[in-house]
Amino acid sequence: MRVTTPFTQHSTAADVVDGIDLTGRRIVVTGAAAGIGVETARALAGAGAEVTLAVRDVDAGARVAADITATTGSTAVEVVPLDLVDLDSVAAFASAWTGPLHVLIANAGIMAPPETRTSRGWELQFATNHLGHFALALGLHDALAAADDARIVAVSSTGHLRSPVVFEDIHFHDRPYDPLIAYGQSKTANVNFTLTVNSLADSFRWSDCCTSR
Repeated sequence: MRVTTPFTQHSTAADVVDGIDLTGRRIVVTGAAAGIGVETARALAGAGAEVTLAVRDVDAGARVAADITATTGSTAVEVVPLDLVDLDSVAAFASAWTGPLHVLIANAGIMAPPETRTSRGWELQFATNHLGHFALALGLHDALAAADDARIVAVSSTGHLRSPVVFEDIHFHDRPYDPLIAYGQSKTANVNFTLTVNSLADSFRWSDCCTSR
């Protein structure tokens, strides 16, 4: 499958939404307490969207929401706790959501930490960058389907070129841990997920997915 876009790695969120009216659209941005997520949320709010900042650090998220309101004039910015490593947190976020969801932006991620495992024994980068978002998308399936023209956007990286998903040893139980290899396979998993859901869009009633690189 070949996906083409007029945008490049130098494009900003503001470039992407330029000229688009997102009034009435409900959008979730994970990891929107810092970095790319903040500016993505700001651009979306500025275009009229109702934006939910799904963040681990609620206090940091509240500061971001206040800043977005100050710079865009939008008051339709809310903060909801979400810890992608904790599947109970993911389930709570999904079950609390009501009404349609037009866009899920899977932005949250970590890169190249020391070897760390979750309480389930999962390698932390794969758990955070892919598995948590996968569970979140499934939990929000009905809300996305209700929007009728929903989008899932996975914020990826050319880091995916460092490694395929090594299904025989995803969590580095049998091979030496390499933080950049682990990061790369988590980003490859993001790409694989969005391409697969795109191919199943009709049966899942999700109209489209894409990957931002």
